[in-house]
Amino acid sequence: MTTLSSVFLTATAQPQGSGWGFWIMILAMILIMYFFMIRPQNKKQKELANFRNNLQVGDEVMTAGGIYGRIRVVEATYVMLEIADGVRIKIDKNSIYANVADAQQQKK
Repeated sequence: MTTLSSVFLTATAQPQGSGWGFWIMILAMILIMYFFMIRPQNKKQKELANFRNNLQVGDEVMTAGGIYGRIRVVEATYVMLEIADGVRIKIDKNSIYANVADAQQQKK
């Protein structure tokens, strides 16, 4: 009986290898996540920041809440948006989401 149990113990106690394969797979998954998820998101954020910094009076924009309007005043941190004749609202630049012409082209 002891011979049979020693055979099973030696059969299961074999060395597992160096573990390099595990680290290579982890590194590959991190690289895949970076190139397919993180990098495109950073690029999109930079484009949106550039768009917000280049806002000009007269641009037709859409806010993050879905309000369409025309910019009447541009300041460092906010814009005055005319949403109807004589109706102006003051909103933060960070809530400007898209140019109306660009948003309509993306829908098509």
